[in-house]
Amino acid sequence: MSSTVTPDHPLRQRFRPLWWLGAAYLLIGVATRIVLLAMTGAGVPLNPLYWLYAFGIGACYDLVTLLYVAWPLVLFLWLVPRRAYVSRAGQWALYLLALLLLYGLLFVAASEFVFWGEFGVRFNFIAVDYLVYTTEVIGNIRESYPIGWWLGLIGVLALAILWLSRRWLRTVDAGSRFLGRGKLVLAWLVLTVVSVFAVNGSMKDHSDDAYVNELAGNGIYQFFAAFRSSHLDYSRFYRTLPDEAAFERVRKGLKTPDATYLSDDPHDLTRAIRNPGPEKHLNVVLISVESLSADFLKTFGASHGDITPHLDALADNSLFFDNVYANGTRTVRGLEALSLSIPPTPGDSVIKMHHNENLFSLADIFNDRGYVSEFVYGGYGYFDNMNYFFGHNGYIPVDRKAIPKGATIHSENVWGVADEDLYTLALGQMDKIHGQGKPFFLHIMTTSNHRPFTFPAGRVTVPNGTREGAIAYTDWSIADFLDRARAKPYFDDTVFVITADHDASSAGRTSLPVNRYHIPLWIYSPRHIAPRRVSRFMSQIDIPPTLLGLLDFSYRSRFFGYDIFQLPPGRERAFPATYEKLGYLRGGLLTILEPQRKVEQFRPDFATGGALPTHARDTADIDDAIAYYQVAAELFKQGKLVRRPADSTPVQPLPAAASSTASH
Repeated sequence: MSSTVTPDHPLRQRFRPLWWLGAAYLLIGVATRIVLLAMTGAGVPLNPLYWLYAFGIGACYDLVTLLYVAWPLVLFLWLVPRRAYVSRAGQWALYLLALLLLYGLLFVAASEFVFWGEFGVRFNFIAVDYLVYTTEVIGNIRESYPIGWWLGLIGVLALAILWLSRRWLRTVDAGSRFLGRGKLVLAWLVLTVVSVFAVNGSMKDHSDDAYVNELAGNGIYQFFAAFRSSHLDYSRFYRTLPDEAAFERVRKGLKTPDATYLSDDPHDLTRAIRNPGPEKHLNVVLISVESLSADFLKTFGASHGDITPHLDALADNSLFFDNVYANGTRTVRGLEALSLSIPPTPGDSVIKMHHNENLFSLADIFNDRGYVSEFVYGGYGYFDNMNYFFGHNGYIPVDRKAIPKGATIHSENVWGVADEDLYTLALGQMDKIHGQGKPFFLHIMTTSNHRPFTFPAGRVTVPNGTREGAIAYTDWSIADFLDRARAKPYFDDTVFVITADHDASSAGRTSLPVNRYHIPLWIYSPRHIAPRRVSRFMSQIDIPPTLLGLLDFSYRSRFFGYDIFQLPPGRERAFPATYEKLGYLRGGLLTILEPQRKVEQFRPDFATGGALPTHARDTADIDDAIAYYQVAAELFKQGKLVRRPADSTPVQPLPAAASSTASH
């Protein structure tokens, strides 16, 4: 009996390498999740249901992602003519393409291990953001890891897999035709297009453990999903209120005893902030320290040894705030909060958006009083658009390029010079401005507490290249800076504000683990500000107006932050957020706004970062959360966060009779 060959048999022969790629990719996906699960440790409880969810949903995302990553192979199998395909050259071309695809997929998997170790998540908006700054990112990787060995090992592994599975990559074709192959490619295209509209990155987020949701994702898919959502229009993706209602809630929320609205326009947030006066035109140095989590400090119960002795001692000699919460998990979010005092915008930070010039900033208020305001950074300020943003919003940017050639640099890496060299640069700027007879406001952004965690030898006893070592060096360098500043004639009339841009880690078992937003705040000026500890709940955006209140400044404001000393108890709130999830934290209740107009509420555990869903929703908090984020986003979009000519108009201080009630 003769055998029968089905009509599509040549197509099965031609496209058999697709099965090879699919099997290889699914196995890489499983292996990746196993490694990431092991790296997570206790973050994922020993629960088979969690594992089933992570690997089951993850396989679905891997199959969807396969539709995208297989396109080079699909096109090769479609376009190469049969005669060329079955030739020796065609065979080697297929081997080479398969090797490149395999190497790329293994490289992505290895990259995910690094990314997970740093951030505790699959690729997200941070990965997209870093892709723009390849010099810094590649340099950071080269300085932090044995990248040459890794690339070589990935190559060896790819060659080994290819060799062991080579029989699945035979260029066999009994007679397929171009149009016949095109039908299969068309079907692949249809499936790809359907997946774009039918699947999104949030469909995996139904576990109560954020790590499990991340494990269920796919790094490549999450990367491109984040890329697509890098510019999130609030009104399009998030729940909204009618404009009148949103502005009414914000105007009511921003009203404090020291603030008077200057207009009856319901969309105008301009307030006259009036303090007792006379104003104290003291110098101000604001240091935002890279990744200085509160839990690094012994004063908060740190368990990794006594590596912050100077900062712990400074807490007893400063106005020390121990209950402050950051806006986000990126440096730009901290800079945004400290310069503009606004809630975080979804997607990109305002610092990186177009049309971010001439915004109402903290520097403007100092500049109106004759200060020289500078942003001082030890790296190159083109990174994250910092120089452009600060240079167009009242600050003079001063970065690595300002350090003279031949100047002593004790240590540097791809992110910038060591903190002590940054402080030397800052002291030089302070000397120069003081020599001109002007007060100064400097915002200094450090870099040493960032991977690869390198710093000058001999400064601390903790090993170089470790997070603990970088923290210890951060502590040493701040103490050294203050010691050097004490020898300056302007020290007694300078206020030092020290805080963090964000925490060192953003990962947790919930989507917004509040313990990963807890940052310290010191305000140190021995001659002018009495030491004490302040435990009131406080947002990072409250730092600028609280500082201005301590200086008794009276000014026009459109800040969203409060002078915490003027805020009636019970109205404290914070805005912890990621690039996509917008948090509103008030009174022990966390409201989270998400794309697709989703809203969730939780009772967070401030110690562990865990959270329990609420059974009954607090609609007032939901409406307040919506109002603040909606109004902030709309004002920026409409160009209404800009500085106006009238903003420099002097505001009369409170009369003497009111001074006692407004005292700090």
